[in-house]
Amino acid sequence: MTTWLPLESNPEVLNNYLGKLGVSPLWNIVDIYGVDDELLAFVPSPLKSLIFLFPCSDVYEEFRAKEDEELKAKNIEHPKKLFYTRQYVHNACGTIALVHAILNNPDIELEEGGVLKKYYDATKDKTPEERGKVLEHDAGFIESHESVANEGQTPAPDINIKVFHHFVAFVHFDGKLYELDGRKNFPVIHGETNPENLLQDAIAVCKKYIARDPNEVRFSLLGLVPTQ
Repeated sequence: MTTWLPLESNPEVLNNYLGKLGVSPLWNIVDIYGVDDELLAFVPSPLKSLIFLFPCSDVYEEFRAKEDEELKAKNIEHPKKLFYTRQYVHNACGTIALVHAILNNPDIELEEGGVLKKYYDATKDKTPEERGKVLEHDAGFIESHESVANEGQTPAPDINIKVFHHFVAFVHFDGKLYELDGRKNFPVIHGETNPENLLQDAIAVCKKYIARDPNEVRFSLLGLVPTQ
Protein backbone atom coordinates (compact mmCIF):
# COMPACT_ATOMS: atom_id res chain seq x y z
CA MET A 1 0.00 0.00 0.00
CA THR A 2 1.20 3.51 -0.85
CA THR A 3 2.18 5.76 2.07
CA TRP A 4 1.92 9.56 2.26
CA LEU A 5 3.07 11.98 4.94
CA PRO A 6 0.23 12.61 7.43
CA LEU A 7 -1.59 15.93 7.50
CA GLU A 8 -1.57 18.05 10.63
CA SER A 9 -4.91 18.96 12.25
CA ASN A 10 -4.23 22.62 11.57
CA PRO A 11 -6.77 24.90 9.83
CA GLU A 12 -4.05 27.02 8.21
CA VAL A 13 -2.49 23.94 6.61
CA LEU A 14 -5.82 22.44 5.59
CA ASN A 15 -7.08 25.70 4.08
CA ASN A 16 -3.91 26.00 2.06
CA TYR A 17 -4.57 22.45 0.87
CA LEU A 18 -8.14 23.32 -0.13
CA GLY A 19 -6.75 26.16 -2.22
CA LYS A 20 -4.33 23.84 -3.97
CA LEU A 21 -7.19 21.44 -4.69
CA GLY A 22 -9.22 24.21 -6.31
CA VAL A 23 -11.92 24.71 -3.67
CA SER A 24 -13.67 28.10 -3.58
CA PRO A 25 -12.09 30.50 -1.03
CA LEU A 26 -15.61 31.27 0.20
CA TRP A 27 -15.30 28.16 2.39
CA ASN A 28 -12.67 27.21 4.93
CA ILE A 29 -11.76 24.94 7.84
CA VAL A 30 -11.91 26.21 11.44
CA ASP A 31 -11.11 24.72 14.83
CA ILE A 32 -14.01 23.69 17.05
CA TYR A 33 -12.75 24.06 20.59
CA GLY A 34 -15.08 21.74 22.47
CA VAL A 35 -18.41 19.94 22.59
CA ASP A 36 -20.17 22.20 25.11
CA ASP A 37 -23.03 24.34 23.82
CA GLU A 38 -21.19 27.53 24.81
CA LEU A 39 -18.24 26.66 22.58
CA LEU A 40 -20.37 25.32 19.74
CA ALA A 41 -22.19 28.66 19.61
CA PHE A 42 -18.99 30.22 18.20
CA VAL A 43 -18.93 27.90 15.15
CA PRO A 44 -19.86 29.89 12.01
CA SER A 45 -23.02 28.85 10.22
CA PRO A 46 -23.88 27.03 8.08
CA LEU A 47 -21.63 24.11 8.97
CA LYS A 48 -21.15 21.96 5.88
CA SER A 49 -19.14 19.17 7.49
CA LEU A 50 -17.72 18.22 10.86
CA ILE A 51 -14.27 16.63 10.62
CA PHE A 52 -13.25 14.52 13.60
CA LEU A 53 -9.72 13.42 14.47
CA PHE A 54 -9.43 10.59 16.99
CA PRO A 55 -6.96 7.93 18.15
CA CYS A 56 -7.14 4.48 16.56
CA SER A 57 -6.89 2.64 19.87
CA ASP A 58 -7.55 -1.07 20.37
CA VAL A 59 -10.98 -0.13 21.73
CA TYR A 60 -11.84 1.67 18.51
CA GLU A 61 -10.49 -1.05 16.23
CA GLU A 62 -12.61 -3.68 18.01
CA PHE A 63 -15.67 -1.47 17.63
CA ARG A 64 -14.93 -0.84 13.95
CA ALA A 65 -14.68 -4.56 13.17
CA LYS A 66 -17.97 -5.30 14.96
CA GLU A 67 -19.72 -2.38 13.26
CA ASP A 68 -18.50 -3.50 9.84
CA GLU A 69 -19.96 -6.99 10.31
CA GLU A 70 -23.29 -5.52 11.40
CA LEU A 71 -23.45 -3.18 8.39
CA LYS A 72 -22.53 -5.99 6.02
CA ALA A 73 -25.43 -8.08 7.33
CA LYS A 74 -27.90 -5.20 6.86
CA ASN A 75 -26.97 -4.69 3.19
CA ILE A 76 -28.02 -1.03 3.28
CA GLU A 77 -28.42 0.84 -0.01
CA HIS A 78 -27.14 4.41 0.00
CA PRO A 79 -28.06 7.25 -2.40
CA LYS A 80 -26.16 6.94 -5.67
CA LYS A 81 -25.15 10.61 -5.48
CA LEU A 82 -23.53 10.20 -2.06
CA PHE A 83 -19.82 10.54 -2.82
CA TYR A 84 -17.93 7.88 -0.90
CA THR A 85 -14.40 6.70 -1.58
CA ARG A 86 -12.29 4.00 0.00
CA GLN A 87 -8.82 4.75 1.37
CA TYR A 88 -5.95 2.77 -0.11
CA VAL A 89 -3.12 5.09 0.95
CA HIS A 90 -1.57 5.08 4.43
CA ASN A 91 -1.91 8.52 6.09
CA ALA A 92 -4.35 9.81 3.44
CA CYS A 93 -7.28 9.99 5.88
CA GLY A 94 -7.07 13.80 6.06
CA THR A 95 -7.34 14.04 2.29
CA ILE A 96 -10.19 11.53 2.21
CA ALA A 97 -12.08 13.46 4.90
CA LEU A 98 -11.76 16.70 2.91
CA VAL A 99 -12.89 14.94 -0.28
CA HIS A 100 -15.98 13.61 1.51
CA ALA A 101 -16.71 16.98 3.12
CA ILE A 102 -16.47 18.98 -0.11
CA LEU A 103 -17.92 16.63 -2.71
CA ASN A 104 -21.07 15.96 -0.69
CA ASN A 105 -21.84 19.68 -0.68
CA PRO A 106 -22.44 20.55 -4.35
CA ASP A 107 -23.03 24.23 -3.55
CA ILE A 108 -19.32 24.56 -2.76
CA GLU A 109 -17.78 25.70 -6.02
CA LEU A 110 -14.73 23.97 -7.47
CA GLU A 111 -12.25 25.51 -9.87
CA GLU A 112 -12.57 24.18 -13.42
CA GLY A 113 -9.43 22.21 -14.17
CA GLY A 114 -8.55 22.03 -10.47
CA VAL A 115 -7.38 18.84 -8.78
CA LEU A 116 -10.65 18.10 -6.98
CA LYS A 117 -12.93 18.99 -9.89
CA LYS A 118 -10.98 16.75 -12.26
CA TYR A 119 -11.05 13.93 -9.72
CA TYR A 120 -14.81 14.29 -9.25
CA ASP A 121 -15.50 14.36 -12.98
CA ALA A 122 -13.37 11.26 -13.50
CA THR A 123 -14.87 9.21 -10.64
CA LYS A 124 -18.46 10.38 -10.04
CA ASP A 125 -19.83 7.29 -11.80
CA LYS A 126 -17.31 4.84 -10.34
CA THR A 127 -17.54 2.59 -7.27
CA PRO A 128 -15.99 3.64 -3.92
CA GLU A 129 -13.23 1.11 -4.52
CA GLU A 130 -12.47 2.46 -8.01
CA ARG A 131 -12.47 6.02 -6.65
CA GLY A 132 -9.93 5.05 -4.01
CA LYS A 133 -7.61 3.50 -6.59
CA VAL A 134 -7.82 6.58 -8.81
CA LEU A 135 -6.98 8.86 -5.88
CA GLU A 136 -4.02 6.67 -4.89
CA HIS A 137 -2.32 7.41 -8.21
CA ASP A 138 -3.62 10.95 -8.83
CA ALA A 139 -0.55 13.12 -9.45
CA GLY A 140 -2.40 16.32 -8.51
CA PHE A 141 -3.42 14.95 -5.13
CA ILE A 142 0.00 13.45 -4.46
CA GLU A 143 1.84 16.71 -5.20
CA SER A 144 -0.62 18.91 -3.30
CA HIS A 145 -0.72 16.61 -0.27
CA GLU A 146 3.04 16.35 -0.02
CA SER A 147 3.53 20.10 -0.23
CA VAL A 148 1.10 20.91 2.61
CA ALA A 149 2.13 17.95 4.78
CA ASN A 150 5.48 19.70 5.24
CA GLU A 151 3.93 23.02 6.27
CA GLY A 152 2.65 22.19 9.76
CA GLN A 153 3.85 23.60 13.07
CA THR A 154 5.52 20.30 13.96
CA PRO A 155 8.14 18.50 11.84
CA ALA A 156 6.66 15.92 9.48
CA PRO A 157 7.20 12.42 10.92
CA ASP A 158 9.08 9.63 9.21
CA ILE A 159 6.83 8.33 6.44
CA ASN A 160 7.30 4.75 7.71
CA ILE A 161 6.18 5.46 11.29
CA LYS A 162 2.64 4.32 12.06
CA VAL A 163 0.31 7.27 12.64
CA PHE A 164 -2.04 6.77 15.59
CA HIS A 165 -4.78 9.25 14.66
CA HIS A 166 -7.48 9.16 12.00
CA PHE A 167 -9.74 11.74 10.29
CA VAL A 168 -13.39 11.12 9.40
CA ALA A 169 -16.06 13.46 8.01
CA PHE A 170 -19.70 13.88 9.02
CA VAL A 171 -22.09 15.33 6.45
CA HIS A 172 -25.79 15.87 5.92
CA PHE A 173 -27.07 14.10 2.83
CA ASP A 174 -30.66 13.42 1.82
CA GLY A 175 -31.98 13.99 5.35
CA LYS A 176 -29.46 11.67 7.01
CA LEU A 177 -26.31 12.14 9.06
CA TYR A 178 -23.50 10.22 7.39
CA GLU A 179 -20.13 9.29 8.82
CA LEU A 180 -17.73 8.87 5.92
CA ASP A 181 -14.53 7.01 6.66
CA GLY A 182 -12.43 5.57 3.84
CA ARG A 183 -11.13 2.77 6.07
CA LYS A 184 -14.65 1.38 6.44
CA ASN A 185 -16.36 -0.77 3.84
CA PHE A 186 -19.54 1.27 4.04
CA PRO A 187 -20.85 4.75 4.86
CA VAL A 188 -22.42 4.83 8.33
CA ILE A 189 -25.84 6.41 8.90
CA HIS A 190 -26.37 7.97 12.33
CA GLY A 191 -30.05 8.80 12.02
CA GLU A 192 -31.85 11.82 10.61
CA THR A 193 -30.50 15.37 10.47
CA ASN A 194 -30.80 18.60 8.50
CA PRO A 195 -28.45 21.50 7.71
CA GLU A 196 -29.51 23.42 10.82
CA ASN A 197 -28.93 20.48 13.19
CA LEU A 198 -25.86 18.96 11.55
CA LEU A 199 -23.42 20.37 14.10
CA GLN A 200 -25.30 19.18 17.18
CA ASP A 201 -26.14 15.79 15.68
CA ALA A 202 -22.56 15.13 14.56
CA ILE A 203 -21.21 16.24 17.94
CA ALA A 204 -23.53 13.70 19.60
CA VAL A 205 -21.83 10.93 17.61
CA CYS A 206 -18.38 12.26 18.47
CA LYS A 207 -19.32 12.18 22.16
CA LYS A 208 -20.00 8.45 21.77
CA TYR A 209 -16.50 7.98 20.35
CA ILE A 210 -15.05 9.84 23.32
CA ALA A 211 -17.16 7.93 25.86
CA ARG A 212 -16.16 4.63 24.28
CA ASP A 213 -12.51 5.33 25.10
CA PRO A 214 -12.61 7.35 28.36
CA ASN A 215 -8.87 7.11 29.01
CA GLU A 216 -8.11 8.98 25.79
CA VAL A 217 -7.96 12.77 25.47
CA ARG A 218 -6.41 13.11 22.02
CA PHE A 219 -9.46 14.21 20.04
CA SER A 220 -9.81 17.21 17.71
CA LEU A 221 -12.79 18.78 15.95
CA LEU A 222 -12.79 20.88 12.78
CA GLY A 223 -15.61 22.48 10.82
CA LEU A 224 -16.06 23.27 7.13
CA VAL A 225 -17.84 26.66 7.24
CA PRO A 226 -18.19 29.94 5.29
CA THR A 227 -15.06 32.07 5.30
CA GLN A 228 -15.51 34.97 7.70
